[in-house]
Amino acid sequence: MPSAYLDSLFSLTGRVALVTGGSSGIGYAIAEALGRAGARVVVVARRRPELAQAVERLRAHGVRADSVSADLADRADVARVCEEAPAFFGDVDILVNDAANNIRRPMDRLTVDDYEQTMAVNITAPYLLGQHFGPRMAERGWGRIINIGSQQSISAFGDSGAYGVSKAAITGLTRSQAEAWSARGVCSNTVVPGFVLTPLTEPAQAVPGRVEALAARSMTGRNGLPADFAGIAVLLAGQAGAYLTGQTVCVDGGFSVH
Repeated sequence: MPSAYLDSLFSLTGRVALVTGGSSGIGYAIAEALGRAGARVVVVARRRPELAQAVERLRAHGVRADSVSADLADRADVARVCEEAPAFFGDVDILVNDAANNIRRPMDRLTVDDYEQTMAVNITAPYLLGQHFGPRMAERGWGRIINIGSQQSISAFGDSGAYGVSKAAITGLTRSQAEAWSARGVCSNTVVPGFVLTPLTEPAQAVPGRVEALAARSMTGRNGLPADFAGIAVLLAGQAGAYLTGQTVCVDGGFSVH
């Protein structure tokens, strides 16, 4: 039966996913995709009202979901996520590191605090979460880590600054995680979006003509939408992605090609 075959490749029934930045944008779209593919989902973000709305939306799709409110710039909060997340549905099988800040001032105007905040959320938190959940996945012989990168992971673009440093680092983290745990069934990959219309990119969207110019640069002639990341998330999170690891996958409508 075709459905049985597709289930063998893409079903996430019985899996537990933890998605940071899961209350909106790409993070929410991935959380919904994983949940509708069968996973139980824990979403992490700072703002409780948005988290509550995200969980309500997920449950409306029949997803078993809950949430943890946390500031991932705070290492104590990261440790609390590690403790609290498995209490909902059991051990985490799929870790999605989507949460990020986007401080994009010209390089010579960045402050030390800008740098430290960027690194804390964009690379230190994914590292710490991976260090906690990755070995546990490896002990069980199965796991998936999906790190969300940026065009700045592969090129300088639009006041890259400290943000560019952090997003380049996430690809290095992915390779290190893949090297450490792939032989024990844990695949780690980076997804690189193009310009996506999300709350994170609202400052850029507010610049007159910017959205149109970026859409024109894409080979598809449009900017990305959160829904564009549903398929790649399910692929990388399931059995179909078992031989994909350590890779940087551009989901950008051809934006990075030219």
